[in-house]
Amino acid sequence: MIPFDTEDEAIAIGNDIVYGLAAGVWTSDIGRALRMSEKLKAGTIWVNTYRAVSFTSPFGGYKSSGLGRENGQQAIKEYLQVKSIWLHTGESTKNPYARR
Repeated sequence: MIPFDTEDEAIAIGNDIVYGLAAGVWTSDIGRALRMSEKLKAGTIWVNTYRAVSFTSPFGGYKSSGLGRENGQQAIKEYLQVKSIWLHTGESTKNPYARR
């Protein structure tokens, strides 16, 4: 725990580190929770809880806290490459190089 006087000071303390895997905010003020969640530079923000995880939610950090994301649809993208395939199945065309 590190004491602070203002939200801006808390954000500065939380972001003044080279890592950004996760952060926790404890408050009864939903506005404060949302403001701080937007400004904290971390891959996961827990509000009034800690270490809650799900395989459906992307997990990974900002800054020096790893590369990419684990879990969720974001993790699948690490294993995919996009490719376009155009397949003509009709009769032969007069000029196969003409734009269609």
